[in-house]
Amino acid sequence: MSRRTDRINEQLREEISTVLARQIKDPRLNAVVSITRVQSSSDLRSARVYISVLGNDKQRKEALEGLQSAASFMRREIRNRINMKHTPFMTYLLDDSLQEADQVTRLLNYVKPDDESVTEDSPAPNVSSDN
Repeated sequence: MSRRTDRINEQLREEISTVLARQIKDPRLNAVVSITRVQSSSDLRSARVYISVLGNDKQRKEALEGLQSAASFMRREIRNRINMKHTPFMTYLLDDSLQEADQVTRLLNYVKPDDESVTEDSPAPNVSSDN
């Protein structure tokens, strides 16, 4: 991606977040909704907006439905806020990267040794594969 596209993606992310926080009053969006990233097409006519929702699967699905139902309102508001020849058509998608990162962290904590007394100076435990 070009620097221009990256700047536009970041500006779209910020403006969508602002509109979402200040102007959307949909009860389906009661959960904490974050715009994690925006990926515009090379011609800037369409954009994929990735959202992260704190909550269970039902809340995530409802938040996505709420955003999709407010898509035309969001597009009009974004058109008024940014100076572009064409306002991109935005598609909203759930971003699972935060949940996946949390799952990896939990797994790493699960396999982490309980004995924290092993330091860099002490020798590593002898692990042999004798059968």
